[in-house]
Amino acid sequence: MTGRRRIRSTFLPSRSRRVTRGALSSGAALLCASLAAGCGVIPGSSAAADDSAVTVMTWAPQSTDATNKPGMPAMARAYARWVNDRGGIGGHRLHVLTCNERNDSVGAAKCARRAVDEGAVAVVGSYSQYGDSFLAPLEGAGIPYIGGYGVTSSEFTSPLSYPVNGGQPTLLAGLGKALAPGCGTVALIRPDTIAGDELPDLLNAGLKAGGHAAAVDQRAAEDATEYSGQSGTALKEATSGSAEGCVVPALGDRTSTFMDSFRRVRDGYAKVRTATPLGSIDQTVIDASGGGSGPYEGAYVAGWYPVASDPRWDTMKKVINKEAFGDNTLDPADSGVQTTWIAYTVLSAVLTKIGDGPVTADSVHQTLDDGLSVGTGGLTPTLKWRFAETLSSVGFPRLANPDVTLQVVRGGRLVAAGKGFVDMTGTLESADLS
Repeated sequence: MTGRRRIRSTFLPSRSRRVTRGALSSGAALLCASLAAGCGVIPGSSAAADDSAVTVMTWAPQSTDATNKPGMPAMARAYARWVNDRGGIGGHRLHVLTCNERNDSVGAAKCARRAVDEGAVAVVGSYSQYGDSFLAPLEGAGIPYIGGYGVTSSEFTSPLSYPVNGGQPTLLAGLGKALAPGCGTVALIRPDTIAGDELPDLLNAGLKAGGHAAAVDQRAAEDATEYSGQSGTALKEATSGSAEGCVVPALGDRTSTFMDSFRRVRDGYAKVRTATPLGSIDQTVIDASGGGSGPYEGAYVAGWYPVASDPRWDTMKKVINKEAFGDNTLDPADSGVQTTWIAYTVLSAVLTKIGDGPVTADSVHQTLDDGLSVGTGGLTPTLKWRFAETLSSVGFPRLANPDVTLQVVRGGRLVAAGKGFVDMTGTLESADLS
C-alpha cells in the first residue's frame, strides 16, 4: 500500500477553547436528556436525565471485516450500571455513550464529533487505529482520551491522551526480547496499515536487545479470509536456518484466521515456534483451535496485564457477572475488556479527586495533569502521566506504563511464563523508529 504517512498531532488547545467547550457541555447534556434513546442511555439508569450526571463515551469497532472489540463498550455499560447502583462516583452518576467506530477513519471521526456534540468530559477505554481522525476533534474541544487500546503512536504523543498500557510498542518489544534466546529466523506477519508499519521496528528492538538479527517483515491484508500464501512464505523463512525458527502473527482478530491457514500448510516443514501479542488471541481462541493439540501450544504471548485467572481481576469479574450476565461479548480474558476496566478505574480516581467541584473536560484533564497517581490493584504499576519522560526521545512521551507480562500456552492453557512484570523502557529506548 502506498501513500500512507504518519501524522502525530501535538496541538494543545488553549485554555479559552477548553472553557468554552466546558460551558457548552450542560446544554448538550440537556439535549441528550430530551433524546435519551439516541444518546446511549444505560438501561435501567436515569443517569442521562440527571443534571449532575457525568457524560463520557466509549467507542470500538463492531461487526466489521477486520478487528472488532464489542466487549469494550459492553464493559463501559456494565461499569456504569455498577457505580450508578452504588450512588455514582464522588456523588456523580455516570452517563455512558457508546459508538461503533466501524474500523475506519470516517467512523472514528464521527464518534469523536459525537462526543463533542453530546458534552462528553472524556473518552474512556476505547479502541481505534485512526488516531489522526479522532484526536483532532477531541483536542479541539479539550476532551481527554483515557485508556485507549494503544494501537496508534499518536496515543503516546497527544497531550490529551492518558494511556493505561504500553500499547503495541511494549508488546512487540517484549515478544522480541523473549524470543531472541531460543529462535532462529523470526518471521513477522503484520497488517499492511499505518499502525502495522511500526511493528517491525518494535519487534526488532526486542530482538536486538537479546542479540538477535532483525525479523523478516511480511505484510498482509488485515481483512483477508485466508492466509495460505503468507503462511507458506513465513514457514520457508522461519525454517531457512539450522535453528528452530519462530513465526509471529500480529494481525489482531485475523490472527486466528492466519493460524488456521498456517496449520493446514505446515506439514512438510521443520518444527517452528509461534508467538503473538495478547489481543490477537485469548483462551477462547486457543480452545477453539484445539487446545493442547492446536497450533498455539508452546507459543509465547506478550500481554500488558496479569493472566485472566489472577485474583486481581476478581472485582471486574463480579461486576461482569452481576451487571452483564449472559452477555457473550464480555469476556474477562479479553484485553480490550481489561483495558476498559482499568480506564474506568482511572476515571473513578479522577472524579473522586474532583469531588464536589465542577466536572468538565477541562477539570478532568487538569486533575490528571496535576500529578494524580492512580493505583489499579496491582493490574498495572501505579499510573501517573507526565509529558517529558525517558521515552520522549523515541516518540512515546505519554507512555506511562512500559511493563509487559509474558505468558505461554501449556497444556492448552494460557499461563504466566514468568513472575511479575517486565519493564521495557530500556528496550524501547533502542528502537529505531525514524
